[in-house]
Amino acid sequence: MEIEVVNPATGEKIAVFAADTRETIAAKYAAARTAQPQWAARPFAERLAVLKNFRDSVEKDIEEAALTMTREVGKPISQSRNELKGLLARFDFFLSKAEKTIARENVLKESGISEEIEHEPLGVIANISAWNYPWFVGSNVYVPALITGNAVLYKPSEFALMSGELMAKYLYESGVPADVFAVIRGKGDAGAALIEQKIDGVFFTGSVATGAKIAEAAAKKFIKVQLELGGKDPAYITEDVDVKAAAESTADGAMYNTGQSCCSVERVYVHENIYDDFVRHFTDTVKSFKSGNVEDNATYVGALTRGKIQLDFLEGQIQDAVKKGGTIVTGGKRAATEKGVFLEPTVVVGANHDMALMREESFGPVIGIMKVKGDAEAQKLMNDTEYGLTAAVYSRAEARARKILSGVNAGSAYINCCDRVSPRLPWSGRGHSGVGLTLSTYGIETFTRPKAWHVKGA
Repeated sequence: MEIEVVNPATGEKIAVFAADTRETIAAKYAAARTAQPQWAARPFAERLAVLKNFRDSVEKDIEEAALTMTREVGKPISQSRNELKGLLARFDFFLSKAEKTIARENVLKESGISEEIEHEPLGVIANISAWNYPWFVGSNVYVPALITGNAVLYKPSEFALMSGELMAKYLYESGVPADVFAVIRGKGDAGAALIEQKIDGVFFTGSVATGAKIAEAAAKKFIKVQLELGGKDPAYITEDVDVKAAAESTADGAMYNTGQSCCSVERVYVHENIYDDFVRHFTDTVKSFKSGNVEDNATYVGALTRGKIQLDFLEGQIQDAVKKGGTIVTGGKRAATEKGVFLEPTVVVGANHDMALMREESFGPVIGIMKVKGDAEAQKLMNDTEYGLTAAVYSRAEARARKILSGVNAGSAYINCCDRVSPRLPWSGRGHSGVGLTLSTYGIETFTRPKAWHVKGA
């Protein structure tokens, strides 16, 4: 079976890959199982040096990696570069914090007894990754996993296979053995075959439906599971803000990466006293975003990576919103192009929670804006979701924003900002946004299992 990679901005076929079979996946697993103890036995400093080489290779070839990503997922070239440049800071965090995070710790030494905690690698892990931020999402897993002594079976999304191949190329050139990092090429059936192996952990980013299947399969294995399953991230704008600045910030948070981010702003609640002003500034900002040629540095909104399936879904949300009383103030149509799949950045005002647009994850350049009377109503609506990834409040009063966000069920809280990820902070979700975490020192430690040592002198 072959997998074709199509540029969603042009409709052009740009690569073809042979898909892995159940047999080749089983063989890659067996090779990884054999190679992992040897990799883990190498001195920590050696593994760290290998991953430092990888970091330097990515920095040296940012242009090649950025153009590859742009052509296969339709991301504007400037945003592809941003992803790769931002990646370096994540690498630096992992490289600088890993040794201390997993160092053997003596927690008691008295009366002839020593108590110690040792961190051992999980073993062989499956990393089933995403297409929207292929480098960010993948490296959140495989970089700390490799540093801590694990072998990785890496399945990139079928929409980001070329980026996955580049990752492997740089890793191998940097000194990671091919059996320690193996690329699994395929679609959902390849992911299912991967989960069937006797792996020690599975780390997945994708849909709730697929995450539920993975969780069910993994439950029978009693292994480490991390699922990042998206969000319906709210932002609330209080009446005391700089309205123009808040509108510009949340518009960027909604439309950056063509809205194809799990932490994109997906619904906006605005205090009734500033609603009209906010909508005007928000709409003006969205209208200023350039769409079109994704290899043009000035382009801000790119193509829909998943093509017509994604376009049809988003158009369905927009039509549903209009039927239920919403008004489109900009966008709402397919972009006028004969090639590629684009949707005009779309803003719907007069939104309400009867609309799919305010309840189902959109994952595209569409947003609903709803008027609210005050903080209590906004907080209630922010919690009216099955998701719990991020939530934002814009207010001049930090204490007020903290009070609201403390009552919102979300893994990340933003005050006067949004759509932001830091390597120093844990990335985790609640409810249908998933379980487990990546990033921060906790996201390094998660690739290890603790061993408790009780040592008494003879």
